Amino acid sequence: MEFIWEAPTEAETIAFANALAQLVGPGTVLAVDGDLGAGKTRFAQAFAAAIGVPGIVNSPTYTIIKEYVGRALPFYHMDVYRLSLAEADELGLDEYFHGEGVTLVEWASIIQQILPLERLHIRIETTGPVSRKIICSPVGQKYEEWCRQLERKQLEHVTRRNRQHESKHK
Repeated sequence: MEFIWEAPTEAETIAFANALAQLVGPGTVLAVDGDLGAGKTRFAQAFAAAIGVPGIVNSPTYTIIKEYVGRALPFYHMDVYRLSLAEADELGLDEYFHGEGVTLVEWASIIQQILPLERLHIRIETTGPVSRKIICSPVGQKYEEWCRQLERKQLEHVTRRNRQHESKHK
């Protein structure tokens, strides 16, 4: 199963982050991949805002992990680009995956072997200067159900957007 959210604008990427944020709970793991500049950190920032993390969320490229306090859940933002699998394993990053918060891992495919058995893999692809294709591959039943819910939310979002567009042009 795979779910695709087309994001022709940055606002649509933010809409996806908002929709996803409504589903998460303790122990959620979002494994995010994409080329350099695809928008992984921008997505992480939008997601963090959607779960109530105040202030600025920066890429943890050099610090590897940053912890934030969200409205209802802690947010653990990881960037493992500069790590080997062995280094990630030694750092005990996997302890965050089963914690009280939501973990978002940028460049997750690098540490795929230590990711939890259940997770939502999100691949962000650049399709234009600001447009993105967000491909969700669920691993586990919970995340499969989330993709079905995201599909419904996307349909509702697109319908609402089209209605707004039509009402502006009448």
